[in-house]
Amino acid sequence: MRLSDDFEDKNSGVPVAYMGVVVFLFLLTVIGVVVLLNRKPSSSGNSEEHNTPAAVETDATDEETETTAETPLRLSGDKRRAEDLDFWDMYPLETESEGEDEPEEESETETETETGPEHDGKHTRIVHENGEEEWVSINPYLKLNRYDYEGLVYQYPVMKYFEDSVQISRLGVDLSKYNGEVDFKKLKKTGVEFVMIRVGARGYGSGQLIQDEKFEEYMQGAAEAGLDIGVYFFSQAISDAEIKEEAQFVINLLEPYDILYPVAYDMELVQNDTARIENLTRDDRTNIAKTFLDTLQAAGYKTILYGTKEWFLLKLDMTKMMGYDVWLSQEQDIPDYPYQFTMWQYTKSGKIDGIDGNVDMNISFVDYSEK
Repeated sequence: MRLSDDFEDKNSGVPVAYMGVVVFLFLLTVIGVVVLLNRKPSSSGNSEEHNTPAAVETDATDEETETTAETPLRLSGDKRRAEDLDFWDMYPLETESEGEDEPEEESETETETETGPEHDGKHTRIVHENGEEEWVSINPYLKLNRYDYEGLVYQYPVMKYFEDSVQISRLGVDLSKYNGEVDFKKLKKTGVEFVMIRVGARGYGSGQLIQDEKFEEYMQGAAEAGLDIGVYFFSQAISDAEIKEEAQFVINLLEPYDILYPVAYDMELVQNDTARIENLTRDDRTNIAKTFLDTLQAAGYKTILYGTKEWFLLKLDMTKMMGYDVWLSQEQDIPDYPYQFTMWQYTKSGKIDGIDGNVDMNISFVDYSEK
């Protein structure tokens, strides 16, 4: 009988060698397959990632996750960020919506404001005694004033006007019996160059012609002090006959005097009482004013029309008064009367040496002594 040990010893040379070769070839095949499998994803161009140990790969994956959470979302390789997509604006945040609506409302408000009469450059504002405002159209056919109000300098109580750094205005006051005693020499030393003295008035109730109580005294005092003199008359005429009577009244009183400044026509309503001119129409007032001024001009005097902005724009037809100089009464720092005027009464409460109490103060943009 054959023993197992004998059999193994007898055939040990060839079979053992053969088996060794087979095992070696098998191992090579397995290693080759593993290598091929590991090298297949190298087409991505990042072979270093696949040669990294497993623990390192885990750390890299975590790091990529953190980085992805910090960076804007990208979809399917698209280079745009999420906020770049069209649908992103389909659901706006409430804060953004409110922020966008508010400027639109402001824009509409601004548009409405800019189209109002205060911005169109075609209207001028009148403030009535009761505080109510009214916007009046500016007539483009009337001569507009071209004063540059940056040239106004107010050194209380004196107003001055400069053009090209040269003072062209002259300082004046207007006087009536209500100013009491006046020291005209002191007045001149303060810089006053002309005076407008009231000749007289027609009673707003009685209709009687009255010479101002201080007329002759003021005329003499102003002349002796070397001041240029103009005069004014307070009218309450309600007919052509009455205005002609007023004009002749003034001519008679002026005859003894040499005056270089204008004769002013002043018609006004009366505060806190009823004046006889209240029932006159606009045309009536305009025609009466023209008659007075024309009569004085025919007598050889320079003339001027006195009034407030409201009076000129609402009570007279200024299209019929274009040939006359205007003396504007408006108490404010800068006058806003749109049309041409040559004298400006800028305050009725001035304080100046030579006169006790308040006095009306004026500047003339024209030197009437040379006109």
